[in-house]
Amino acid sequence: MKVLFVASECTPFIKTGGLADVIGSLPKYLQGLGNVDVRVIMPKYSDINFSLTGYPQWQKSIEISMEWRKQFCGIETLEYNNITFYFIDNQYYFNRPGLYGYYDDGERFAYFSKAVVDLLPHLQFKPDIIHCHDWHSAMVPVLIDKRRNDDFYKDIKTIYTIHNLKFQGIFPKEVLYLMELDDSYFTFDKLEYYNNINFMKGGIIYSHCVTTVSPTYVEEIKNPFYGEGLEEVLKYHQYKLKGILNGLDYEEYNPSTDSNLYVKYSLKSLQGKTRNKKMLQKELGLVEDKNIPLIAVISRLTEQKGFYLIKEVLDEILQMHIQMVVLGVGDKEFEEMFKGAENRYPNKLRVLLKFDEGLARKIYGASDLFLMPSLFEPCGLSQLIALRYGSLPLVRETGGLKDTVIPYNQFTGEGNGFSFTNYNAHDMLYTLKWAVDIYYNDKVQWRSLVKRAMESDYSWEKSAQEYLKLYGEIKG
Repeated sequence: MKVLFVASECTPFIKTGGLADVIGSLPKYLQGLGNVDVRVIMPKYSDINFSLTGYPQWQKSIEISMEWRKQFCGIETLEYNNITFYFIDNQYYFNRPGLYGYYDDGERFAYFSKAVVDLLPHLQFKPDIIHCHDWHSAMVPVLIDKRRNDDFYKDIKTIYTIHNLKFQGIFPKEVLYLMELDDSYFTFDKLEYYNNINFMKGGIIYSHCVTTVSPTYVEEIKNPFYGEGLEEVLKYHQYKLKGILNGLDYEEYNPSTDSNLYVKYSLKSLQGKTRNKKMLQKELGLVEDKNIPLIAVISRLTEQKGFYLIKEVLDEILQMHIQMVVLGVGDKEFEEMFKGAENRYPNKLRVLLKFDEGLARKIYGASDLFLMPSLFEPCGLSQLIALRYGSLPLVRETGGLKDTVIPYNQFTGEGNGFSFTNYNAHDMLYTLKWAVDIYYNDKVQWRSLVKRAMESDYSWEKSAQEYLKLYGEIKG
């Protein structure tokens, strides 16, 4: 079976969020299952540093029709980790800083989608399945469907994965014509969306199957609170919806081999985790005391991540006998909230307004609790890393957080973390106080929780097997 992933970003080449981690990991694990050839196609951004991976090789170029214009399209290939990557080269669209946020993003990713489809006959690789990810590639299923009477394209099946429904790719009607689509596509049952076009809506309607990144999220998005205006479309197409949990690359995230840590450790050597804690406390100027619970927050500082809950009870949290470390950037309101609290509680809180992968690993390795009270969370990667590193997640029960964090049950002893149901600051605070109480007063149970957290299996192997089964069903 041949599968082509279409995405706008991928580690280790370039990353703005969790999408890149998925595209950098899942193909490798799929290929490891055997009998499947998985390749990836993405834009060649000027910000990619190929010195770390090797440089792609030029293959050929074609012209892409964009309404009345012809646009250059180069294709370059690179073998990395036994996966073939195709890079679409166009200086006009991709030779600029960053990935998104430009006035012409609609045109840029209309070009990307059209280039992918037009290039297929030139790749010497005809996929059975094209697996598209998020709004940036959502028009590929539409364009494949348009060519369903063409012998080359008629047997190609498409799968569309929603990583975050909040970002849909909504643009003026004129972007339709750039892709050589006519007004027949501008109807409420196709691409039209409040007098604009909606890329994600197109991906949902025209693909053969739609997946989301956790079983809980696939149910949540059918109601208005989570549906972001597409809940009716999703309910209409629910017969082809499926939730498959994202995984974590356990080779990349492994405390027993992670060179970012002060001290490597494993389940058999948890004293190494304690040493990491004391060394992080020293580096950040906190009191060096292994007995004080260290709470970590590693996140974009946005409303989605639950920071209004933290804002409401932050002083009460910091009046507990704890230490807290916050790493991330985001909305100014939350950055200022944390910096103000750091000034009020200089011996308890450290706020690091940046993102630093090496420091993040140190914090995962040193912390006892990982706070993640998201308003919504399609899957979530941070709680999976926290589990892997023995930092017990404390989460709100939504999306992938509900699917991966099993709340501690004091009667049966089950669980690998803590959770609360309602989006309520005092419910979160109550759960946090309970967790801290267990930390101080029931060391045996706490060690048992850490052990179960680190033994939790959310690796990509299980998810890859589900995707492979789905590909087989779609291919027929």
